[in-house]
Amino acid sequence: MNPLARFLALAGFAVALASCQMFTPPEVQESGFQPSDKPITVDNVAANNKLAELAKAQHPRILATYGGEYSDPKLERMVAKVVGNLTVVSANPTQTYRITILNSPNVNAFALPGGYLYITRGLLALANDSSELAAVIAHEMGHVTANHGLQRQQLEAEEGLATKVVSDVLGDSPTAKAALIRGKLRLAQFSRNQELEADAIGIKSIGEAGYDPYAAGRFLQSMSAYTDFRSISGATDASLDFLATHPNTPQRIDLAQRHARQFGAPGVGTRDRDSFLAGIDGLLYGDTPEEGYVRGETFLHPGLGVSFTVPDGFIIDNSAAAVTATGPGDIAIRFDGVSIDKNRALTDYIRSGWVAGLDDSTVKQETINGNEAATAHAGAEGWQFDIAVIRAGGQVYRLLTAAPSASTSLDTVARSVSGSFRILSAAEKAALKPLHIRVLTVQPGQTMGTLAAQMVGVDRKLDLFRVLNALSPGAAVSAGDKVKIVTDK
Repeated sequence: MNPLARFLALAGFAVALASCQMFTPPEVQESGFQPSDKPITVDNVAANNKLAELAKAQHPRILATYGGEYSDPKLERMVAKVVGNLTVVSANPTQTYRITILNSPNVNAFALPGGYLYITRGLLALANDSSELAAVIAHEMGHVTANHGLQRQQLEAEEGLATKVVSDVLGDSPTAKAALIRGKLRLAQFSRNQELEADAIGIKSIGEAGYDPYAAGRFLQSMSAYTDFRSISGATDASLDFLATHPNTPQRIDLAQRHARQFGAPGVGTRDRDSFLAGIDGLLYGDTPEEGYVRGETFLHPGLGVSFTVPDGFIIDNSAAAVTATGPGDIAIRFDGVSIDKNRALTDYIRSGWVAGLDDSTVKQETINGNEAATAHAGAEGWQFDIAVIRAGGQVYRLLTAAPSASTSLDTVARSVSGSFRILSAAEKAALKPLHIRVLTVQPGQTMGTLAAQMVGVDRKLDLFRVLNALSPGAAVSAGDKVKIVTDK
């Protein structure tokens, strides 16, 4: 692992997952997380207890990584209806399925052995009808039916793949085969053949259940459009996209359409769009209040009452564990909080051993926007680091910046970010509201442009409007159509 990865691993960057992955996040405190006591469950016969036990051990980790369950009775009823329709035609009628909606803005779905299925609210926000949701769930059911999860567990055991952060600083084996890249773990994924097999099983299931079998291809196109939207903004590392290690999208779409044609020409089956849109109306979109909000290049946390801004060209990634940002020249920023005795000097804390390669002569006490602070520099093997520790409102926060040694921008970026740190006023905290998906009926005279203009809290409104509603650049909306927007109302 290179020094930048070591530094960021030491800082404890959060885990992000690609689609259809099995994982164990590092250092998860499980005491506060228990398997769901109210999953949406469809029971046919007794569950395969052996496989279910394997999945049960992972369930708390999934909840910890993805912000817990997302609870909305209206939404859960809609999802349960889709699951029930699919279970009737399941290739394995003896399988019990547990569906958990995860409180994450990531667009993701995955399966564990024993019938544990997961979908994120981010995926629900991207889908446009019940048939698309059915295609995703049926695909994951296909993994369970074909025992792909068990096969993958066996492969992981054989290859000894690591399931925790690799860091020399933290003492992990230097020969472990996992690698930390911008705080994200590369984890074992289903093989391409397994993905295509699950596609085939899933499309057969949704067709037999009466859903539009062409929905699988449509949603693959939506995922591809969303990936492009995120990649253009720089918000994701393309190598970590959930489609990166799957069959290329054109191939999957082509195969999906060929499978769908077995049920008839396009137009066959039901989409059940109105029911789906009614279910997701009001769905939380983006960050939760507990994690704070990203508004452009500024991070604001109403609960902590603090805010900071990154320079132009930087993209903020907010997660349950930390806030990170990446920008030009391979510069990375991390923001988090730590517990320190109120009487302990911040300069002493910086010198306490948690910073690798610390230059002790650079440690100094400062004041940042009226808040007690301390700063320092560190370096190792081609990288330079800036550390700012700030005490505000009875809490201590860290802003850590890393850049290649040859970079001349570290001090400018680090001072800009730490200098922007401030305490929010009561009025500012009260004005911060979470974003939601709202379903609107297009009125006469309204266009994609005027509808997109109603969205708040997001960048590139028209592009996002098109992605969320699966509309091509040349498409238009008509009076009476139902569309999704993002708003804080």
